[in-house]
Amino acid sequence: MGNIMASSLRLSMRYADDLTKTIPAERFCEQPTADTNHPAFCIGHLAIYANSVLEMIGRADLKVALPFTDEHFKNGAPCVAQDGRYPSKAVLCEAFTAGWGKVLTALPTVSDEVFSGENPAGGGFKTSFPTIGDAVNFLCGGHQMMHLGQVSGWRRATGLGSAH
Repeated sequence: MGNIMASSLRLSMRYADDLTKTIPAERFCEQPTADTNHPAFCIGHLAIYANSVLEMIGRADLKVALPFTDEHFKNGAPCVAQDGRYPSKAVLCEAFTAGWGKVLTALPTVSDEVFSGENPAGGGFKTSFPTIGDAVNFLCGGHQMMHLGQVSGWRRATGLGSAH
């Protein structure tokens, strides 16, 4: 199962790089409309979940020390135009790549038995994803692509066009 999840994660990491590499750093927090998640928010949001995945799969030893807290990126946090709360594009992209790179390396080594274990999260997340495998598969695939799709839409709304 880990190899399958790694394939999806590898694709989303390449897509994140394609989407972000041509965005000027000074535009990373630009909001074309008040309710648009900008790239800084999306990449920061995704970056904070890599350590959660590492914990779930029993590889907390690989966690990356993030140079920012999850306060402005956690589920439910509002996305706002830059007011000093968001780190730079470089910091966010490096944190994303470092954390998910560790997950990518670890996934193929995780046993199917671990993935079959009960999701340690609570509430609706556990209801939707009852096993560790369900949760990790979502966080490495669907969750990544959902937020990267927001960055793709943002690029078009700000005149940067599609990523190539």
